[in-house]
Amino acid sequence: MLKPVMGIQLYTLRDFCQTAQDFDSTLEKLAGWGVKDVQISAIGDIPASQQKAALEKNGIKVCVTHKSFEKMTNDLDSLILEHKIIGCDALGLGSAPESSRGTTDRVRDFIKKTEKIGKELKKSGMTFNYHNHDFEFKPLEDSRKSMMDLLLEETDPQLFRFIPDVAWIHYAGRDPVEVLKKMKGRVKVLHFKDYIIDSAGNRKFVSLGKGKVDLKACYEAAAELDIPYIMYEQDCDWVDGDAFKATEESWAFMCELAGK
Repeated sequence: MLKPVMGIQLYTLRDFCQTAQDFDSTLEKLAGWGVKDVQISAIGDIPASQQKAALEKNGIKVCVTHKSFEKMTNDLDSLILEHKIIGCDALGLGSAPESSRGTTDRVRDFIKKTEKIGKELKKSGMTFNYHNHDFEFKPLEDSRKSMMDLLLEETDPQLFRFIPDVAWIHYAGRDPVEVLKKMKGRVKVLHFKDYIIDSAGNRKFVSLGKGKVDLKACYEAAAELDIPYIMYEQDCDWVDGDAFKATEESWAFMCELAGK
């Protein structure tokens, strides 16, 4: 059984990572809390060499990224080079494009495209990793199966891996632990996110441990399934509108959960 490494998905703090200076300052703040691992997503157009310098200066490593599908399909070589420079072997996709959803044919076409990407990444010692939302669990327009069913059944585990998001899985009406079991051996990074349904019936993201998701059960499942990393991610709805405050609260929860 593996004890997962806890870290922060920088998408949560994207507004504070748009310049090289702000990226460095954000990493410095996280390092002060004891964070040693992050995911890079939605940062500014910062050269890989400057990313590397800030990461090394603050003693932080990158376990996975999120990059655009357009760049993966049109400029994969530059993405591979960037990842080599920052020392990351996992290229992540935050969501399938709209044109790849809804029907069996669209999803299978998406699978073919990701297979090509996965094969090229494998040559460089890297992996393709897919992050879910809730739509992947809804039945396709022409099938009783969902997009997630096809992704699990019709992709090569060596070429297509997952970045499961426990809040989106829960919001889709599924048990995150059971979904994680189906992804066994295909997950390097797990996303911890939490949410509530407010009095008006709207979904609202909250700091970890303050919502509906049984994160303790998810943590225990991650340990049992030997998932190496857990990253906190919160898209919006930060406490008092402060992404750093929400991150600090959630980091404290993660440390307590991990027994730090």
